[in-house]
Amino acid sequence: MLKVGVLGAGHLGKIHLRLLNQSEKYELVGFYDENQEYAEKIAAEFGYKRFDTIAKLIHAVDVVDIVTPTLSHYKCAKVAIKSGKHVFIEKPISTTVEEAEEIIALAKEYNIKGQVGHVERFNPAFKAVKDKIENPMFIETHRLAEFNPRGTDVPVVLDLMIHDIDAILSVVQSKVKSVNASGVAVISDSPDISNARLEFENGCVANITSSRISMKNMRKSRFFQKDAYISVDYLDKVCEVVKMKDAPEVPGDFDMILQNAEGIKKQIYYDNPSVEQNNAILDELETFADAIYNNTTPVVTLEQATEALRVAYQIIDCMEKN
Repeated sequence: MLKVGVLGAGHLGKIHLRLLNQSEKYELVGFYDENQEYAEKIAAEFGYKRFDTIAKLIHAVDVVDIVTPTLSHYKCAKVAIKSGKHVFIEKPISTTVEEAEEIIALAKEYNIKGQVGHVERFNPAFKAVKDKIENPMFIETHRLAEFNPRGTDVPVVLDLMIHDIDAILSVVQSKVKSVNASGVAVISDSPDISNARLEFENGCVANITSSRISMKNMRKSRFFQKDAYISVDYLDKVCEVVKMKDAPEVPGDFDMILQNAEGIKKQIYYDNPSVEQNNAILDELETFADAIYNNTTPVVTLEQATEALRVAYQIIDCMEKN
């Protein structure tokens, strides 16, 4: 088993602690949180070992799970990597693209593995259809959340939209050609609602909307490609695949048939895959353990997370200009 320690015991850090403690692939050694009084409370309540310095925790483990505020990701990752420890970093990978690129360079220099917590890649609904998404040409996503003061220290693009940016980049095998975006700061000092339009070199267009001031929660994506429409509901963990094929010469009574202006007939049918329910956070942590054990590439690499961050900042820059 890999010895793991968690940096940061806030809302998400506590979830990571609980899941790592349950995992059969890790041995949870303990955690560090800079708020000493809070850390003592967590240690007393749950029985996890509390370390009083980051250095002591890093020295005691094989893997460092960084679940601190984004501003400290780079600093924590740098210390862990230079100590020869593998790093799991919660999204976004860092505050700036320059920091992320240095994390990549350090990981290569010290020959360690790193993975970033873009958890929607492990959402069972997305996993069920990912292999069916082939050369999508139009993508539309809505990620709407009720207001929560947690996370408002960063723009909604880095807080919420980056999930969809990463998922889109994982299925569109082309580079971003242009970005157009707008956003409004309603409650926070940074935008709380944003819309971005990404155009890719292969002609694909992605329209992405994120809000943290909505009346209800929604996390949906729709992918349109030749002869197929695919929808993913990340929140309810369900998906739908609607496909078209050449219509039979003699359609059945209940076959859905479309005919275009040229007289070509197509049959519409459902090809919905089964969704295997899982704990996405546990999955992402355990696949990282597998990558370390088997010396394989992590599911969400440092490079992929950096590209998602790069696109996020292109969106933010565009919003500021507009």
